[in-house]
Amino acid sequence: MKNSNLIISGGLEIEDFDDQADGATDVELRPLVFGALQHGSRLDRALVDLVPEFSRSYLQQLIELEGVKINGVVVRKASTRIKASDKGSIELRPTPQSQAFKPEAMALDIIYEDAHLMVINKPVGLVVHPAPGNWSGTLLNGLLAYDAEFLNMPRAGIVHRLDKDTSGLMVVAKTRATMDALIKAIAAREVGRKYLALANRTWVGARSVEINQPIGRDPRNRLRMAVVDLTKNQGKLAKTEVEMLQNCPQGCLVRCTLHTGRTHQIRVHMAYLGHPLVADEVYSGQKAAGMDRQALHAYRLAFTHPETLELMEFTSEVPADFRTALLDWGLSYNEN
Repeated sequence: MKNSNLIISGGLEIEDFDDQADGATDVELRPLVFGALQHGSRLDRALVDLVPEFSRSYLQQLIELEGVKINGVVVRKASTRIKASDKGSIELRPTPQSQAFKPEAMALDIIYEDAHLMVINKPVGLVVHPAPGNWSGTLLNGLLAYDAEFLNMPRAGIVHRLDKDTSGLMVVAKTRATMDALIKAIAAREVGRKYLALANRTWVGARSVEINQPIGRDPRNRLRMAVVDLTKNQGKLAKTEVEMLQNCPQGCLVRCTLHTGRTHQIRVHMAYLGHPLVADEVYSGQKAAGMDRQALHAYRLAFTHPETLELMEFTSEVPADFRTALLDWGLSYNEN
């Protein structure tokens, strides 16, 4: 590709294909065989399943550029509905995102593993999925190196994410059936996710509160999220339960239970309460107690195993920097 420039716009890749039609040799013609899982889906959604190393926005561009054929006919609409018997092909051009889907050996803190899924304790600083600015060194890269079977899974089996600077528990699917079941369970709010957080300001009032406030892009700063008015801005309903566990003059230790999974949900809702997380500078959190990243840890994860139907429950101790911060404030936390 002589002139394929990657432009970052709102976190999505927008490719310039001005010189793509000159017979370049770095175009891959990949066959497409759709199955029962794709039956009835939009074409762009089905392509995400079959070509997971490319983003949906990029695949939509390939459709518009007449790079997709279904049953020998060029398809120009991403909304085209797929049948299980359909076959076709897609012309793929390499992008930084596609090149990012490469195995990279790394140490994984695996809490539990069987033939269907694994539970990982993610450390602070590890990005979960390749994205602009972090095309390598992610958990996805580590999973691909750990087991080549993850290459056959959309997003390497990752069904939910944690922010780079949030530590704690994640579940990863090892089969497509398990992945579909876990995604449905998360959407149905059947997966229990609890977090510990250190927040600025002493807690006042009832020890427990329930926050039902929609979250969307901050209309004043598109690089972050915010509680929004759905009559004026786009957003999604979000619910978080917050319980104050310990208090001190500098701030408080709280437990947050997620009932939805919006981007930065706990960070946004805590800031909305007037208790931004310690060191979460994006949401006006002040550095304290030696913390230099948002003080948030996913410490408990519970779900019904999709195959065995056994109730699975896992806990993770807070990392060293979080524990040091607790001691600095004269607080402590014992899971028991």
